[in-house]
Amino acid sequence: MFKTKLFNTFNLAFLILIVLTLFVAGCQSEDVATEEEDQDINYSEEVNHTIIGIEPGAGITVTTEKAIDEYENLEGWKLEQSSTTAMTAALDDAIEKEEPIIITGWNPHWIFAKYPDMKYLEDPDNVYGDEEVIKTLARKGLKEDMPNAYKLIDQFQWDIEDMEGIMYETHQTGDDLKDVAKRWVKDNPDKVAKWTEGVEKTDGKSIELTSTQWDSELSATYVVAEVLEEYGYDVTVTPVDLAIVYESVASGDADATLAVWMPITTKAFYDKHEGNFDDLGENLTGAKIGLVVPEYMDINSIEDLEPAK
Repeated sequence: MFKTKLFNTFNLAFLILIVLTLFVAGCQSEDVATEEEDQDINYSEEVNHTIIGIEPGAGITVTTEKAIDEYENLEGWKLEQSSTTAMTAALDDAIEKEEPIIITGWNPHWIFAKYPDMKYLEDPDNVYGDEEVIKTLARKGLKEDMPNAYKLIDQFQWDIEDMEGIMYETHQTGDDLKDVAKRWVKDNPDKVAKWTEGVEKTDGKSIELTSTQWDSELSATYVVAEVLEEYGYDVTVTPVDLAIVYESVASGDADATLAVWMPITTKAFYDKHEGNFDDLGENLTGAKIGLVVPEYMDINSIEDLEPAK
C-alpha cells in the first residue's frame, strides 16, 4: 500500500514537472515570436518614409532638412511641414492607436510631460547637436535706458520643468498662455525673488519683448512680462517669425527677447546679426532638438531607418 502511494505521488510530481516544462517552453516560444515580429517591422515603410514636422522656416525644420540631406539612409524621405498643432495632433492619434510615427521634437515641450516615454533617436552625425540652451538678447543701449528692466531680464533663469509645466497646463485646461504664466509667477515667489534681486520699481516705462510664436518661448516671455509689470513697466509682447525676432532686437525696434535657441537651432540668424545686440547669456539649459519616436517603436538611431526605394 505504501509503495503504491509513493508511486502515485512520484507520477503526479513527474506529470506536474512535464506540464510546467511545456508551459515555460511555450512562453519562451511566444517571446521569441514576438521579438522576431518586432524585428520584422519596417518602420521606415510604416511611416511612409515621412517625418512629421512643424512650420516652414523653424530652426528644427531647417535642421531636419539638413539631416535628410546628410544621412544617406534618409534618401527619398520627406519632411511634412505644417504646424506645431498639426504635428501634436498626429502624435496624439498615433500613440492612441499605438502606431509608428516620427516627429521633429524638442524640449521643453508639453508632449514630454504628457508622454514621458517619448525618446530621441540617436544622431551619430551630430546634425542636431548635443545640448541646446535658450538665451536672452537685448538691444544695444537698453542697459543705459532701463537699467532695472535690463537687470531683471539678465537675472531671469528657470528650468525645463517650469516651462513644460506652463505649456502642459495650457494644453490641458485650454486657458490662455498669458493667464497660466501669471499663475505660475504667483505660485513661485522664491524663483521670482532671485530674478528681482536688486531691481527697483519704476512708474510706467514702456518696454517691448519679442518672441517666436511657439508656446515654449512665449511661456518665458509672458512670465518675465508679468514680473516686469509688477515692477511698474508697461510691457508689450510681440510674437513674430524667428527672422524678425533677431532683426527687431538688432535694429532696436524691440527691447529684448528670451527666445534664442543656440548653438544649433538659430545659429544662422545669430551669426548674421552678431555684434548688433547684447547677449545676456542662458536663461534655460538642457534643451534639446531631434527626431522623436514613441518608446514602443523598437528603433534607437536615425541610422536604423531605411531609404525610400
